[in-house]
Amino acid sequence: MTAPEAPAPVAGLPRIGEAAPAFTAVTTQGTLDFPADYAGKWVIFFSHPADFTPVCTSEFMTFASMQQEFAAYNTALVGLSVDGLYSHIAWLRTIKEKITFRDMKDVEVTFPLIEDVSMTIAQKYGMIMPGEDSTKAVRAVFVIDPEGTIRTVIYYPLSLGRNFDELLRVVKALQTADHFEVATPADWRPGEPVIVPTAGSCGTAAERMSEPVEGLHCEDWFFCTKEIPAEDIEAAIRVKGNS
Repeated sequence: MTAPEAPAPVAGLPRIGEAAPAFTAVTTQGTLDFPADYAGKWVIFFSHPADFTPVCTSEFMTFASMQQEFAAYNTALVGLSVDGLYSHIAWLRTIKEKITFRDMKDVEVTFPLIEDVSMTIAQKYGMIMPGEDSTKAVRAVFVIDPEGTIRTVIYYPLSLGRNFDELLRVVKALQTADHFEVATPADWRPGEPVIVPTAGSCGTAAERMSEPVEGLHCEDWFFCTKEIPAEDIEAAIRVKGNS
Protein backbone atom coordinates (compact mmCIF):
# COMPACT_ATOMS: atom_id res chain seq x y z
CA MET A 1 0.00 0.00 0.00
CA THR A 2 1.39 3.36 -1.03
CA ALA A 3 1.82 5.88 1.74
CA PRO A 4 -0.16 9.11 1.32
CA GLU A 5 1.81 11.98 -0.16
CA ALA A 6 3.04 14.43 2.47
CA PRO A 7 1.70 17.99 2.17
CA ALA A 8 4.08 20.58 0.80
CA PRO A 9 5.87 22.50 3.55
CA VAL A 10 4.55 25.97 4.28
CA ALA A 11 7.13 28.64 5.01
CA GLY A 12 6.95 30.32 8.38
CA LEU A 13 5.81 33.89 8.61
CA PRO A 14 8.44 36.42 9.76
CA ARG A 15 7.22 37.91 13.01
CA ILE A 16 7.01 41.42 14.39
CA GLY A 17 10.20 42.23 16.26
CA GLU A 18 12.38 39.91 14.19
CA ALA A 19 15.06 40.90 11.70
CA ALA A 20 13.71 41.10 8.17
CA PRO A 21 15.00 38.05 6.23
CA ALA A 22 17.88 39.11 3.98
CA PHE A 23 18.11 38.40 0.25
CA THR A 24 19.66 39.60 -2.99
CA ALA A 25 17.35 40.00 -5.96
CA VAL A 26 17.01 41.29 -9.51
CA THR A 27 14.52 44.17 -9.79
CA THR A 28 13.26 46.69 -12.32
CA GLN A 29 15.74 49.14 -10.76
CA GLY A 30 18.78 46.83 -10.77
CA THR A 31 20.16 44.37 -8.24
CA LEU A 32 18.91 44.82 -4.68
CA ASP A 33 20.54 43.74 -1.42
CA PHE A 34 17.69 43.72 1.07
CA PRO A 35 17.37 45.12 3.68
CA ALA A 36 21.00 46.33 3.73
CA ASP A 37 20.43 48.80 0.88
CA TYR A 38 17.83 50.54 3.03
CA ALA A 39 19.81 50.92 6.26
CA GLY A 40 18.61 54.08 8.00
CA LYS A 41 15.26 54.10 6.17
CA TRP A 42 11.82 52.73 6.83
CA VAL A 43 10.58 50.34 4.13
CA ILE A 44 7.19 49.10 3.00
CA PHE A 45 7.99 45.72 1.40
CA PHE A 46 4.90 44.32 -0.27
CA SER A 47 3.86 41.53 -2.60
CA HIS A 48 1.22 41.39 -5.30
CA PRO A 49 -0.29 38.33 -7.01
CA ALA A 50 0.54 38.94 -10.67
CA ASP A 51 1.43 41.46 -13.36
CA PHE A 52 -1.25 42.53 -15.83
CA THR A 53 -4.07 42.09 -13.32
CA PRO A 54 -6.52 44.91 -12.55
CA VAL A 55 -6.41 45.05 -8.75
CA CYS A 56 -2.60 44.98 -8.76
CA THR A 57 -2.55 47.69 -11.42
CA SER A 58 -4.73 49.95 -9.30
CA GLU A 59 -2.44 49.34 -6.32
CA PHE A 60 0.79 50.05 -8.18
CA MET A 61 -0.62 53.28 -9.57
CA THR A 62 -1.63 54.31 -6.05
CA PHE A 63 1.73 53.38 -4.53
CA ALA A 64 3.59 55.25 -7.28
CA SER A 65 1.37 58.32 -6.88
CA MET A 66 2.06 58.33 -3.13
CA GLN A 67 5.77 57.52 -3.36
CA GLN A 68 6.91 61.06 -2.52
CA GLU A 69 4.41 61.23 0.33
CA PHE A 70 5.94 58.10 1.85
CA ALA A 71 9.44 59.44 1.15
CA ALA A 72 8.59 62.53 3.19
CA TYR A 73 8.52 60.18 6.19
CA ASN A 74 11.82 58.48 5.27
CA THR A 75 9.95 55.48 3.89
CA ALA A 76 10.88 53.60 0.70
CA LEU A 77 8.70 51.20 -1.30
CA VAL A 78 9.76 47.77 -2.57
CA GLY A 79 7.39 45.44 -4.44
CA LEU A 80 7.52 41.74 -5.37
CA SER A 81 5.64 39.19 -7.40
CA VAL A 82 6.53 35.77 -8.75
CA ASP A 83 6.57 37.08 -12.32
CA GLY A 84 9.78 37.56 -14.32
CA LEU A 85 11.68 40.77 -14.94
CA TYR A 86 10.53 41.26 -18.55
CA SER A 87 6.91 40.79 -17.54
CA HIS A 88 7.43 43.44 -14.86
CA ILE A 89 8.96 45.87 -17.34
CA ALA A 90 6.21 45.35 -19.91
CA TRP A 91 3.48 45.75 -17.28
CA LEU A 92 4.94 48.96 -15.83
CA ARG A 93 5.29 50.40 -19.36
CA THR A 94 1.64 49.54 -20.01
CA ILE A 95 0.59 51.27 -16.79
CA LYS A 96 2.38 54.47 -17.83
CA GLU A 97 1.28 54.46 -21.44
CA LYS A 98 -2.31 53.18 -21.32
CA ILE A 99 -3.95 53.02 -17.91
CA THR A 100 -6.07 55.64 -16.19
CA PHE A 101 -7.40 54.94 -12.71
CA ARG A 102 -9.42 57.53 -10.82
CA ASP A 103 -7.50 60.77 -11.41
CA MET A 104 -4.19 59.00 -12.08
CA LYS A 105 -2.67 58.56 -15.54
CA ASP A 106 0.81 58.57 -17.10
CA VAL A 107 1.98 57.02 -13.83
CA GLU A 108 5.62 55.91 -13.81
CA VAL A 109 6.62 53.31 -11.22
CA THR A 110 10.20 54.10 -10.16
CA PHE A 111 10.50 52.01 -7.00
CA PRO A 112 11.99 48.49 -7.35
CA LEU A 113 9.77 45.59 -8.36
CA ILE A 114 11.46 42.27 -7.57
CA GLU A 115 11.30 39.26 -9.89
CA ASP A 116 10.80 36.05 -7.92
CA VAL A 117 9.97 33.34 -10.43
CA SER A 118 11.42 30.68 -8.13
CA MET A 119 9.22 31.98 -5.28
CA THR A 120 12.26 31.77 -3.00
CA ILE A 121 11.80 35.24 -1.49
CA ALA A 122 8.03 34.90 -1.35
CA GLN A 123 8.41 31.63 0.59
CA LYS A 124 10.97 33.23 2.91
CA TYR A 125 8.43 35.93 3.81
CA GLY A 126 5.41 33.61 3.97
CA MET A 127 3.77 35.34 1.01
CA ILE A 128 2.58 32.11 -0.63
CA MET A 129 -0.52 30.76 1.08
CA PRO A 130 -1.66 27.54 -0.62
CA GLY A 131 -5.20 27.87 0.71
CA GLU A 132 -5.51 31.08 -1.28
CA ASP A 133 -3.24 30.22 -4.24
CA SER A 134 -0.17 27.99 -4.48
CA THR A 135 1.42 29.87 -7.41
CA LYS A 136 0.72 33.51 -6.57
CA ALA A 137 1.72 35.70 -3.64
CA VAL A 138 -1.06 37.18 -1.56
CA ARG A 139 -1.08 40.93 -0.84
CA ALA A 140 1.42 40.97 2.01
CA VAL A 141 2.77 44.15 3.61
CA PHE A 142 5.81 44.32 5.86
CA VAL A 143 6.75 47.63 7.48
CA ILE A 144 10.45 47.46 8.34
CA ASP A 145 12.28 50.04 10.45
CA PRO A 146 15.68 51.68 9.84
CA GLU A 147 17.42 48.90 11.82
CA GLY A 148 15.93 46.22 9.55
CA THR A 149 13.40 45.02 12.13
CA ILE A 150 9.87 44.01 11.14
CA ARG A 151 7.42 46.33 12.87
CA THR A 152 4.09 45.60 11.18
CA VAL A 153 2.68 42.71 9.14
CA ILE A 154 -0.59 43.05 7.19
CA TYR A 155 -2.09 40.46 4.84
CA TYR A 156 -4.88 40.88 2.28
CA PRO A 157 -6.41 38.19 0.04
CA LEU A 158 -6.04 38.30 -3.74
CA SER A 159 -9.46 39.88 -4.27
CA LEU A 160 -9.02 42.81 -1.84
CA GLY A 161 -7.08 45.93 -2.73
CA ARG A 162 -5.12 47.57 0.09
CA ASN A 163 -6.05 50.71 2.02
CA PHE A 164 -3.18 53.10 1.29
CA ASP A 165 -4.29 55.78 3.73
CA GLU A 166 -3.95 53.12 6.43
CA LEU A 167 -0.44 52.18 5.29
CA LEU A 168 0.70 55.80 5.56
CA ARG A 169 -1.07 56.11 8.92
CA VAL A 170 0.83 53.04 10.16
CA VAL A 171 4.16 54.61 9.19
CA LYS A 172 3.31 57.88 10.96
CA ALA A 173 2.02 56.09 14.06
CA LEU A 174 5.08 53.85 14.39
CA GLN A 175 7.45 56.78 14.01
CA THR A 176 5.46 58.87 16.49
CA ALA A 177 5.43 56.05 19.04
CA ASP A 178 9.19 55.60 18.71
CA HIS A 179 10.10 59.27 18.86
CA PHE A 180 7.80 60.31 21.73
CA GLU A 181 7.78 56.96 23.60
CA VAL A 182 4.00 56.70 23.52
CA ALA A 183 1.33 54.44 22.05
CA THR A 184 -1.44 55.41 19.65
CA PRO A 185 -5.12 54.57 20.23
CA ALA A 186 -7.67 53.23 17.78
CA ASP A 187 -7.98 55.21 14.54
CA TRP A 188 -5.29 57.67 15.67
CA ARG A 189 -4.20 60.47 13.38
CA PRO A 190 -1.43 63.05 14.06
CA GLY A 191 -2.74 65.78 16.33
CA GLU A 192 -5.06 63.49 18.28
CA PRO A 193 -4.22 62.49 21.88
CA VAL A 194 -1.65 59.72 22.34
CA ILE A 195 -1.50 57.16 25.14
CA VAL A 196 1.28 57.43 27.71
CA PRO A 197 2.86 54.30 29.21
CA THR A 198 0.75 52.60 31.88
CA ALA A 199 1.77 53.30 35.49
CA GLY A 200 4.49 50.83 36.48
CA SER A 201 3.85 50.79 40.22
CA CYS A 202 1.01 51.11 42.70
CA GLY A 203 2.47 54.39 43.90
CA THR A 204 2.53 55.94 40.44
CA ALA A 205 -0.99 54.69 39.77
CA ALA A 206 -2.25 56.26 42.98
CA GLU A 207 -0.50 59.56 42.23
CA ARG A 208 -2.05 59.77 38.80
CA MET A 209 -5.53 59.50 40.27
CA SER A 210 -5.05 61.64 43.39
CA GLU A 211 -2.74 64.38 42.11
CA PRO A 212 -3.42 65.60 38.58
CA VAL A 213 -0.28 65.58 36.44
CA GLU A 214 0.15 68.55 34.14
CA GLY A 215 -0.43 67.57 30.54
CA LEU A 216 -2.05 64.21 31.34
CA HIS A 217 -5.71 63.30 31.15
CA CYS A 218 -6.45 60.07 33.01
CA GLU A 219 -9.68 58.10 32.66
CA ASP A 220 -8.25 55.68 35.21
CA TRP A 221 -4.78 54.76 36.46
CA PHE A 222 -4.05 52.59 33.41
CA PHE A 223 -5.58 54.83 30.72
CA CYS A 224 -3.90 58.23 30.43
CA THR A 225 -3.47 60.38 27.35
CA LYS A 226 -1.68 63.57 26.44
CA GLU A 227 -1.75 66.03 23.60
CA ILE A 228 1.05 66.30 21.06
CA PRO A 229 0.30 68.97 18.45
CA ALA A 230 0.32 67.75 14.88
CA GLU A 231 2.99 70.30 13.98
CA ASP A 232 5.30 68.89 16.68
CA ILE A 233 4.82 65.39 15.28
CA GLU A 234 5.49 66.57 11.73
CA ALA A 235 8.63 68.40 12.88
CA ALA A 236 9.88 65.23 14.58
CA ILE A 237 9.16 62.58 11.94
CA ARG A 238 9.01 64.37 8.60
CA VAL A 239 12.17 64.49 6.53
CA LYS A 240 13.55 68.01 6.59
CA GLY A 241 13.01 69.85 3.36
CA ASN A 242 9.75 68.00 2.55
CA SER A 243 6.77 70.25 3.09
